[in-house]
Order: sequence, then C-alpha cells, then structure tokens
Amino acid sequence: MGSSMPEAATDRGTAGGPADGLADGPASGSADGLASGPAGESVCGGEWCEDAERLSVDALRALQLTRLRASLHHAYAHVPFYRAAFDRAGVHPEDCRTVADLARFPFTVKDDLRAHYPFGMFAVPKDRIRRLHASSGTTGLPTVVGYTEGDLSKWAGLVARSLRAAGARPGHTVHIAYGYGLFTGGLGAHYGAERLGCTVVPASGGMTSRQVRIIQDFRPEIIMVTPSYMLTLLDEFERQGIDPRTTSLKVGVFGAEPWTQEMRREIEERFAIDAVDIYGLSEVMGPGVAQECVETKDGLHVWEDHFLPEVVDPITGEVLPDGTPGELVLTSLTNEAMPVIRYRTRDLTRLLPGTARPAFRRMEKVTGRSDDMIILRGVNLFPAQIEEIVLRTPGVAPHFQLRLTREGRLDQLTVRAEARPDATADDRAAAAGRIARGVKDGIGVTVAVEIVDPETLERSVGKFKRIVDARGEA
Repeated sequence: MGSSMPEAATDRGTAGGPADGLADGPASGSADGLASGPAGESVCGGEWCEDAERLSVDALRALQLTRLRASLHHAYAHVPFYRAAFDRAGVHPEDCRTVADLARFPFTVKDDLRAHYPFGMFAVPKDRIRRLHASSGTTGLPTVVGYTEGDLSKWAGLVARSLRAAGARPGHTVHIAYGYGLFTGGLGAHYGAERLGCTVVPASGGMTSRQVRIIQDFRPEIIMVTPSYMLTLLDEFERQGIDPRTTSLKVGVFGAEPWTQEMRREIEERFAIDAVDIYGLSEVMGPGVAQECVETKDGLHVWEDHFLPEVVDPITGEVLPDGTPGELVLTSLTNEAMPVIRYRTRDLTRLLPGTARPAFRRMEKVTGRSDDMIILRGVNLFPAQIEEIVLRTPGVAPHFQLRLTREGRLDQLTVRAEARPDATADDRAAAAGRIARGVKDGIGVTVAVEIVDPETLERSVGKFKRIVDARGEA
C-alpha cells in the first residue's frame, strides 16, 4: 500500500523530501503521489472516486500515514508559520511515525489564518495559485484560501464523490442555491456536480420567487442549499399556491450551517425528498470534506484519504476516543497550496465507525459550535436546542433568532420566532407560552419569547443569523 509514494526525508535539517515534490510537481494534483492509491489508481478524481470507496480499513490507514507525513513535511518546508510553530512545540515532521503522533503537533486556529492575511499560509508560489476564496470577514480580517490546479481537481472529485453518496447520478440536474463568489459553497458544489456528469443550474442565492419558477421549469432532481434557505423556498412555494411535494426534487444536499434532525423531518415531510448533510469549511477546502449517505442518513462519512479527523476536548485540547463528543479538528493530507495542520473547526461532534462506506469513519451530525454556546445564568445552551423546541411548536415557522441583552448584571435571552402566515393572535400567544415552557422544562432556564410577523428576521446569503448579542447596547 502506498508503494508509489516517496518515503519521507530522513535528514531533519533538510526542508525538502516529499514536501518539495508536492509543491513543485505537475499541476495534476498528484505531484508526490499524494493523490494516488494502490498501484497508482486514482482515489480523488475522474469517476466519482469509487476506487477510494473500496479501500480496506488497513489500506486506508496506511495511505493516511504516508500522506500525513508528507503533508507535515510540506507545511514545515514551505510555510514559515508552521516551521515556527513546530519548532516552538519541539516537534519535527520526522517525529510523526504513527497517526497517533499527530497529537504532538500544535493546533491551528482561525486567528492564525487572519494574522497571516492574505497569503502568508500558502505553501506554493503565487504563480501556481489558480483560485482564491475567502470568508466574509464580518468579525475581522477574512481568512483567505488558495488552490492550485491540482487542488481544484481534487476538490471537484471529492464533491462528486459526496454527491454520488447523496444519491446523485450522471445525467441528473443539480440546482445550486449556495452563494457564488468568494464563499466556497457555490463554486465548490458547481464543479463537483459537473465532474459527476450532472447538469448544473447555477441559481446562487436570493430572488426566491424566481428560484421557485426555475425549479418548476427546469425540473432538477437534486438541490444544494443551506437548510434555512430551503425553508424559505418552502414558504415561497406555499405562498405561490404550489404544493412542494409535487416538485421534481428527490434529494436535498444541505450544508454551510448546523441543522437538526427536527429540521430534517420538517423538510422531508413537506417536500417529499431525502434530506442529507454535506460538510466542509473554507479553511480546509470547502464543501466535500464529509458526506451523509442517502441510504443510511446516519452521520457524515469523512473522506479520510484526504482529511484526517480528530475530536478533542474543547477546553483542554486533549484528543478524545472515538464515540466521545467534542470539537472536530481536521488535518489536510493532500492540499498543495495551503496545507492545514490540526485546524480547530469549533464544530461539535463525535467520530463513529463507518456504515455505508465502511472504511471511512462517520462524524455525527453537527448541531452546534463551541463558540455558539450561550451561558445564561450558569446554564449552557445551544441554538440547536431552541430549534428543536420551535420546530415542535404549532403556529410558528421554523425561523427563529436568539437575542441576548443585559438588565443590570444579569443576561437575558429572548427567543424571537416567526409566526406562520395563517396564525391568529391566539395561536401566537399559545406558541409563545409553549416555547417558553419547552425551554424551561428541557433546558432549565427562563427566557422571554416574542412571536414576530413572517419574514421579519434577518437573513444573510441564505442563512439565518441565529444569535444577536445586544448586551453592549445602551
């Protein structure tokens, strides 16, 4: 296994080894063998990456170690930040002799990427970069990600693999309502769907009434969109008097924000589709890091031939055993332009054995982030807990927002939920009481509840802004 891949350099003082081959090799994405499997078979591109899906667990673990060692060398040799971070931690790529040794290496956090804005985390010369993406930067400098031609090919292959696991097939039409532009969602989904052999409708976000018309006229089988914007589309179908269950859609592939099992049931029942989860983040690649399989819908299989997952204690950083909930940490194994070592995603999940794709471990559906946790009068709560209560409440739509304020020295939380268009004043009052009781009984904290008019709450690029922190307002 992995015979086509060069051994790591043995000279600890040399910046070369497989890292040099990775950075300077051909643009095909297989510069140092990192995109090759047994006997040089492709495991990331061409035809939906079926070779990788057939890997045995032992073959996958051997491939991971070879690629991990190469990625550590690549980062150390070509990214000054990583060289300095490894040196401060007293570790060198040669110290990684097993996958478990990765725990000796330092974490990367979003602030590290911001501190090296715009191109300080790149491991290849600028003339090898074929595309740039970036986060919105609403809370500071954006995080910038670069891709070589090989990275883009790999990314398309992994999204194609994900779509196939979701139930898409060549010849299907895929309606993409993720935002296009610097956000990775739209273009990442677009090129993956084309790689699979699908017809792409690049609808992007917004113009909801027009999207409904396009879905009616173009008859796509697959839709890729944020789950909250799918609910907005659902409302628009019903506003136009169209039964959402009569559309051509068969599968919804939802990502870019956490969503709950309650929301899955809401979407599946009202649209008569299968709703599956796709996972990714721009700092590591974009959509296509992990995918839920339509035949099981039991969590997302991480494509471990390209991304090595760990789950750590959010407070101590200690690596936790599989099955234990914690914060997801990802290490890229084949990124050329921007290798990422032990990136703390802040997403809360746990790792479980593979099912539909047995060699690949599953990550449990992400329903919260460590940085989204609200501590209210000593009680920890997450937006996902509120969402489950809202979705069970008659008279309100599945759109809500949490507003934090401060009265004196105490924090107060108001749950703002949108009423359904046909809800009466009595329905609204009953819903407010039911949500308040549900939060008190289920979470153990008292909150205020405000039922607002439909389409009142702020939406941004197809997402809902779940938390509004107004504690600093006069």
